[in-house]
This record gives sequence, structure tokens and C-alpha cells, in this order.
Amino acid sequence: MINADFLTADYPEAVEIDDLDVHGPSRFFNRELSWLAFNWRVLDEASNPRVPLMERVRFLAISSTNLDEFYTVRVAGLRELANAGNRTPSSDGRTPDEQLVLIDQNARALITKQDAVWEALKGEMEASNIWLMDAESLSEADREFLDSYFMSNVFPVLSPLAIDPAHPFPFIPNEGFSLALQLERPNDGRSLQALLPIPAQIERFISLPCGQGHQRFLPMEQLLLLKIGEMFPGYKTTGHCAFRLLRDSDLEVEEEAEDLVREFEVALKRRRRGEVVRLKMSADAPAKLRNLIMKSLEVTEKDVIEIYGMIGLSDLGELVSAAPRNLLWPSFSPRVPERVQDNDGDMFAAIRQKDMLLHHPYESFDMVIRFLAQAARDPNVVAIKQTLYRTSHQSPIVEALCEAAENGKSVTALVELKARFDEAANIRQSRKLERSGAHVVYGFINYKTHAKISTVVRREGDSLVTYTHYGTGNYHPITARIYTDLSLFTCDASLGRDATKVFNYIGGYAQPEHLENLYLSPTGMKKKLIKMIDKEAGYAAEGRPAEIWAKMNAVVEVDVIDALYRASQAGVKINLVVRGICAVRPGIKGLSENIRVKSIVGRFLEHSRIVCFGNGHGLPSKKAKVYMSSADWMSRNLNRRVETLVEITNKTVQAQVMSQIMAANLADTSQSWVLSPDGSYERAEVEGQENPFNCHRFFMENPSLSGRGSAGAGDVPELTHTPD
Repeated sequence: MINADFLTADYPEAVEIDDLDVHGPSRFFNRELSWLAFNWRVLDEASNPRVPLMERVRFLAISSTNLDEFYTVRVAGLRELANAGNRTPSSDGRTPDEQLVLIDQNARALITKQDAVWEALKGEMEASNIWLMDAESLSEADREFLDSYFMSNVFPVLSPLAIDPAHPFPFIPNEGFSLALQLERPNDGRSLQALLPIPAQIERFISLPCGQGHQRFLPMEQLLLLKIGEMFPGYKTTGHCAFRLLRDSDLEVEEEAEDLVREFEVALKRRRRGEVVRLKMSADAPAKLRNLIMKSLEVTEKDVIEIYGMIGLSDLGELVSAAPRNLLWPSFSPRVPERVQDNDGDMFAAIRQKDMLLHHPYESFDMVIRFLAQAARDPNVVAIKQTLYRTSHQSPIVEALCEAAENGKSVTALVELKARFDEAANIRQSRKLERSGAHVVYGFINYKTHAKISTVVRREGDSLVTYTHYGTGNYHPITARIYTDLSLFTCDASLGRDATKVFNYIGGYAQPEHLENLYLSPTGMKKKLIKMIDKEAGYAAEGRPAEIWAKMNAVVEVDVIDALYRASQAGVKINLVVRGICAVRPGIKGLSENIRVKSIVGRFLEHSRIVCFGNGHGLPSKKAKVYMSSADWMSRNLNRRVETLVEITNKTVQAQVMSQIMAANLADTSQSWVLSPDGSYERAEVEGQENPFNCHRFFMENPSLSGRGSAGAGDVPELTHTPD
């Protein structure tokens, strides 16, 4: 069972930090530096010996992809502010310019570490018979294979470009990867500068023929350097370098846009031409090429990062996809809940028995798809309403909605066009839905709709019954395999009414009134959270047990954090599991002595949002208040997005959330990092633990626990020390 030591252990003694004004901006950690600290934790998994080799390569690729997105959005935004002369401080008191200096120092160190980790991983890969080749190490047979491969798979899509007065420097898109070349024609000594953009549509690594149990790969840029003579006949290479750039990828949309879809299509084209915010370039680039690239892209030395190893580590995911099974995590198949199986797969029959909570990815996201697919074909279903923030390219969710509309059901789809980096995909999905006859709405111009809700209205006898799904994650079957999230299925009439009011709010701007078990941002969720935190502080002041458990991806909203500080000072015991950004300073005398913060980084990406209040009885408790949410505790989520906070009232489901999911997260030591008062993260103490507790492994290996509440088979076991 769950090791409860983390829950019962005394809080560490609070510390005093010199010159820390507990009422000033230094009571918060900087958001951007906290995000970078998270990405350092991701990178650390690439060196973790407990992680299979090629999964470590995956973590390295993820850390690189994360950093790219950070630059194209967050750093780009700070640069715009700094260039405009904006000196408005962040919550921790730093101006945009000051933050950019610290980000640059930290990010350069992170990139240097990424390169070092990649060199170490390459050595381990070679020991496991996976080689990354270079041109010099190729055999004649390799070259013959590559001759054919190049002409069939590469040459037709290449566009070699000379750079001279008649051929100006071309536009290179965001994440564009290119070779810059210095060429010379031996017969007359004519020199030429050229670019060879490497299309994103071709694979970065070419698999070379080799014996069974071995793998050899050649990076595409190595092949292209071999084939310069075929792209520039009569020339030879006298110098070359590789470079990759990132552009400002934030979108601006006119507030009074008459046609939101058309406006977003225009904005997406503008994104491709955003200002360059970072340029990675080979460290040994010839000075002439380096100057040409920098001048043409209008970048300065502060924007350039010299790379001694491989540029574009995010592409390493290709090698992971081809990796042998023994170098990856052991295979894992999500479970189908017992109650669904007992009802021959009938989702509506299973939900009618009682509320059903699924814990993804341990329990299959296919149940969400089945819920909508069954609704599409059920003659008794009259209407379906669905939010779509992110989903897959060939989305079974969208297919089910289209089928339902084509079958004559009333289908309303709220498609969020402002889902960052999924805008174009969501435009395509919305048009597909419209062609099928569904009503498509786009919500608010000023707010993103991030809530995860689906309702199915079914005729049963002489009445209509609303079946509702609330989620903490996206309706995305691919990411649902690696993200931990919650799905609540219910036919509780009050939760159905609440969901319907949310859809009316989004589609018709009808301000929701008298919500029963649901709180909504931007209209009331933040106020509710602060009220509940303050209420817990009141219990502590009365000498009653007072406790808060919360699990988020990010906690940076200053009013909520200040409420947590007040609660801590009143004596409330607060345990936060925050995967990514956290502006809370824990364990400081006079401020946060009763707050502990940890981050879990492991096989699955922790994504569910949960908050539990002891309600004057401590935690876990049958009298606790338990909520699941689509929102992190960030200003954007609580003030500028449509989000949901759903109260879980079913006692079995409450117990499942507190005594299994939250308790396991709090007890984890194998994958946990503990936040210190100075902002550093340290791995959880595992000395003396023969088999450190791993919450991901716990749920994979205990089907009776993960599925117990959803199956409805008896009571969920609680921790033995539960106060009540």
C-alpha cells in the first residue's frame, strides 16, 4: 500500500532568509526562472540511471523542445516589452530587461548541459549497438545505399539557393534548419555563397542497413554535405555551417474581428514571419558565413548561441521511435474499468449506476471516445455538446461528433481557435464539423475556452437525462497515453445543469447564474478558491485540524499565493504538488513555514488539477471538500480563460481522489523533487529506501486501486492514520 511517511512526517524547521521582505515582491519566485528550473529537472531525467536508455534520449529531446517553445512565446514577449521601453516589474519585482539577462545566463548553461548529456548518451547508445555515423565512417556499401536513398527520398524536395545580388537571402521560417555553404569552382576559381534549407518534411536521421540487433543512423546534414556536388555541379565546399532559428510565435488578433477564423488564418501567416528570438549556429562557422547569416536575419551577438555538438536535439525523438523495446519503458496497456465491462461496454448503463472517475493513462481514454461514439449511434440521444481545445489530427472525437450530426442529432462544438500552436489544426477541425452539420462556435475573443466538458442528452422514458463528462486534460487520445488526468462521468442532474449553463455562456454570452456544484473562471473560481483557503485558515485559528492538498501544473497567481501564505501563518498544513512553474516560497519563518512543495517528473506527465480542503477535519477525511479542475493557479487561467472547478460529491470518488491519487503523489519519492526556500530543487530523500515509492509504477501495478472507485466495487481503502 501507500507509504504515508511523507504525510505524517513533521514539517522541516522553517528558515529565515536575510533581507527577505515577506510583504514585498521577494516573497515570490520569478515565473520564468521557475520554468527554467522545471526544464532542468526534465533534463536531469536524461541522466537518471533508473530510466531506460532511449527514454533518457526522449527526455533530452523534450527538454530541447520545451526550451524552444519557451523562447518563441515567453522570451519573445519579454523582448517586445523591453524593446518598447516597458519597465513594469513582474510579481517578483524584476523588469523585462532584468529577466532577459537572467534567462539568457540560465538558458545558455542549460544548452551547454544538453550538449554534454547528448555526448554521454551517444556513448551509451554505442554500447547498446546504436551508432550515429558521420560521413568519414561510411563504407562503400553505405555510400551506394545513400546514393539511391538521396535520389529517391531527398533530392526531389531540396531547394538549393545561391546567395548573390540576384538571389537575396531567403525567408527561413520558425524552427527552420539550414546549411550555409562556401563554395568554389576549381576550373575558374569563382566563389559562391549558398543556403541549403533542410525541409521539415524529411526525416532527420537515415537508417543505414546493418545486421540484426544493431542500428546505424546518419544525420541528414551529413548526407547533404556528401552530395554538394550533385546540387551545385562543378563546385566544391570550402566552408560550411549549420544553423537553426526560432521566431516570435505569439499571435495577436484584433479584438473586433468580424470573422474569427479568417483573422486567425492571417495571424498564423504573420507568425511565420515573426522576429528572430534565438539563433543556434555551429561553433566553427566560417566568419564570412556567420556574418552573412546574422546580417540577413537581423540578429546581434546576444541572439546567437554557438553549438559544438548537434543542432536540433528536439529531433532525437526520431531515434526513440525506432528504438528496440528493451531500451524503452516496459509496455503498459491502459485498463478498461470493470463496471464498463460488466455492462457489455455500455457507457450509459455504467454511468447510471453511479458517478465514474477514470484515472488516465492507467484507465483507458478510449472510454471517453466510446462515450461519444455510442452517443452518435444511439437513437435515444438527441443532443451532444462538446468543448475542443486540443485534439489529435485524425481525431476520433471529431469523427464521433460528425457522425452524430450526420445522424440528425443536435451537435454543438466549441472549438478554441486560440489553443497555442494548434490554431491551424482547430480551424481544419471546425470546418469539418460544419460540413457535417454541427453547430460550431468559437467562444470569446478576449478569453480562451480551456474547460473540458462534454454533455450527451438522452431520452429515457418520458424525460431527458443529461450525461456529463468533466476532464482535467484535453480531448486528445495520443497525449492521453502519457498525461495523467482525471475524467468524471456523471448523470447527476445538477452537474448536467451546470454544464449546460457553461455552454450557454460560451455560445450566447449568457452569464451563468446559480451554478450548483461548479465554479467558473473568469466569473467566480478565483474568489471561491481564496474563500476556501481563508476558511481553512479560520479552522486553524479555532484549533481544529486544517489542511490543504493541491496538485497543479503551475502556481503563480499572486492573490491565491498570498491566501496560502495567510493560511500557513494561521497554522494550516499545506502540501502542494506542482509539476512546473511555482512562485511559492515554502518553509520561510513568518511567511510559509507550513507549506511544502514538490514536483514529480517521471514516466508520465503529471497533468491533473486537484484541490482538497480538510474542511475542519484534516486530510484525508470523509468530510473534506474535493475538487477537480481544468485550471492551473495562474493569472491567465483564473482571470482570462473559461475554466471549470468541479466539486466531487460522491463519497467513493472523493476517497479515490484523496486516499489513492493524492496520497500516492504525496508519498512518491522515486520521481520527486522538493522545492527549497531559496528556489532550488533537490531530489527527494531516498537513502535507506530499498525500493523508493513510485506513484506511476504504483498505479500501473495496482489495477484494483486505480479502477476501484470507477468500478464501484466496495469502498476505497483509506490511509490508516486518517483523522475524521
